[in-house]
Amino acid sequence: MLLVGIAMIVLPGPAFIVIPIGLGILSLEFERPRIWLEKLRARVQAAGTKLREKRRQQREN
Repeated sequence: MLLVGIAMIVLPGPAFIVIPIGLGILSLEFERPRIWLEKLRARVQAAGTKLREKRRQQREN
């Protein structure tokens, strides 16, 4: 699943959905993918927070 997601980065397809699913599956068995998945979640949450702040600032102006 993870390899398919990586291939979808250059091929047509929803790589941004498939890669986290593959990491989730691997994280059930291995520690390293669990760490990668936690880092990915933190980055997505930070990006979402930043985007919400930017939108809020644009509305106020």
